[in-house]
Amino acid sequence: MEQVMQFVSNHPVLSIAWVGLLVAVIFMTLKTATSKVKDISNSDLTRLINSEDAVVVDTRTIDEFRKGHIVGAINLTPTDIKNGTLAVLDKHKDRPVIVLCANGTSSKEPAEALVKEGFTQVFTLKNGLSGWSGENLPLVRGK
Repeated sequence: MEQVMQFVSNHPVLSIAWVGLLVAVIFMTLKTATSKVKDISNSDLTRLINSEDAVVVDTRTIDEFRKGHIVGAINLTPTDIKNGTLAVLDKHKDRPVIVLCANGTSSKEPAEALVKEGFTQVFTLKNGLSGWSGENLPLVRGK
């Protein structure tokens, strides 16, 4: 314990940074564990589409969407979702909805917004479309 106190007194910036990182990791772990939105894999996505008629929501820009997207995906930007422009999705509130982005890092917030709008089964695709195309899974171009 004496060595820890000596280290803290000799390196206060490193000690504060370490405590900050520890708090951030604990916070993110608790937030993920208590979130109603769960990450799913590519195989889980395929299973949900085939067995439960899931809806895929692609949050990338329209240009990125046209370059390649999952069959049947609906293109809604995070701004559309945040503003409540969900007319195209309203009829799917009780079906599984999978939200994806380019690489799996920015789809969580739009997915949380869908939960707040009353969607009951909302998921995000782990690694986003880059993970999907990285496994050579089918994409549709255009539209």
